[in-house]
Amino acid sequence: MAGRVAGKVALVTGGASGIGRGCAEKLAAEGAYVVVTDLQDDKGAETVAAIQKAGGQAEYLHHDVTDEAAWETVIGKVKAGRGRLDILVNNAGIGLGGSVLTMTLADWKRQIAVNLDGVFLGVKHSIPLMRASGQGGSIINMSSVAGLKGSAILAGYCATKGGVRLFTKSVAMECADAKGGIRVNSVHPGIIETPIWLSIVNPANPGANAPPDLDAMSSMAVPLGVKGLPEDIANGVLWLASDESRYVTGAELVIDGGLSVR
Repeated sequence: MAGRVAGKVALVTGGASGIGRGCAEKLAAEGAYVVVTDLQDDKGAETVAAIQKAGGQAEYLHHDVTDEAAWETVIGKVKAGRGRLDILVNNAGIGLGGSVLTMTLADWKRQIAVNLDGVFLGVKHSIPLMRASGQGGSIINMSSVAGLKGSAILAGYCATKGGVRLFTKSVAMECADAKGGIRVNSVHPGIIETPIWLSIVNPANPGANAPPDLDAMSSMAVPLGVKGLPEDIANGVLWLASDESRYVTGAELVIDGGLSVR
């Protein structure tokens, strides 16, 4: 089924690589005009070029999601250029692993700023433009299985992703009470092949600089036995962005091969 989000305008933060790029490409392939934002300008331009080469419509904007003024600028450009916003994918995030005893306060605050403050600011500044169209919209906040269960080496990351989970539910209820047709849901990826693993300490060898072996981790920990790919998450995001999920809000879409229930 093609054109599932045809005519809609989508904003995807952290869209230059990994899950964000997968979501941007998927939404564009299904007919949305996609505004890709990130700090990685070269990779962001590559993502947009790939979308356009495939026949989709997209543009790239430099964007620090921790900066409220930057959000005002980005939403202002979306309003000026497209006149509406139908889909927000709050995907930008970082993962800083390691013991809570050695994590610096600066790293703790940085992780909260990107993973939680960025989501808050995205919701705050996107909802008014979504409401202006009178046709509602879909906000999709990227959490994690780390927002559902604890991990010994990811306390800070778990705190941010758990915060995204309950923040999403609260905003979903606020939007539902306003009767404006805006739905808000969270997505919880498991072990997905993305660059974020480059910044997470290898649980089997905390002194190693290399990322963990995702195939080995998945074989051992994931009931389905394999790692996920960005497209697996993008497929779920597409469904939440489309009118097929019109009766879904405040929900958690877990895409993890069964990891969270083992």
